[in-house]
Amino acid sequence: MKIYQIDSSARKKGSTSRALAKKLLDKIKKPEDEIIYRDLDDEMLFVSGLTESGMNIDEKDQTEEHKKMFELSDKLVKELKESDIIIISAPIYNYGPPATLKAWSDLVARVGETFRFKPNGRREGLLKNKHAYLIITSGGTKLNSSEDFLTPWLKFILNFFGIDKVDTISADQMALDYNKSIKNAELQIQNVFSRKD
Repeated sequence: MKIYQIDSSARKKGSTSRALAKKLLDKIKKPEDEIIYRDLDDEMLFVSGLTESGMNIDEKDQTEEHKKMFELSDKLVKELKESDIIIISAPIYNYGPPATLKAWSDLVARVGETFRFKPNGRREGLLKNKHAYLIITSGGTKLNSSEDFLTPWLKFILNFFGIDKVDTISADQMALDYNKSIKNAELQIQNVFSRKD
């Protein structure tokens, strides 16, 4: 099995979302698993200068910036397609996702790779038989409240790619009671069922 861990926090040290993701990885991984790690804070480009939807630009029309963007996009799509389990850690920033996580989603949304258009014009996700775990943290925003624009968006994006098995582990409202939030998140991790590959 391949486990794809994606961290999106802008904080390298002292990041709660990163620490919880590591605890979840340690809980579910097996000795024979291959771990693919992606730190979105290390290398991320933002989609710009597109002329078509779904990251479609003829190679002859690509600028040097486009080529860099597509090179990274190809890497990210390959990582996602090859994974069986995905762990995404994300703090809620200003009620929504980190900019790097939004950029990641833009770069992996590729026609014919992660989704397709059906004859009736509807979109269909192409990434099947994958299981995603979301580690969501926040200072004051309550998970799945009317102020949480990260969690429903991220679930929708994964569903859009065809990933419909999505579990969420949260340490929300840490500013109100940090210890309680962390203990609750650690309990959620403990309760994740061991795999029966």
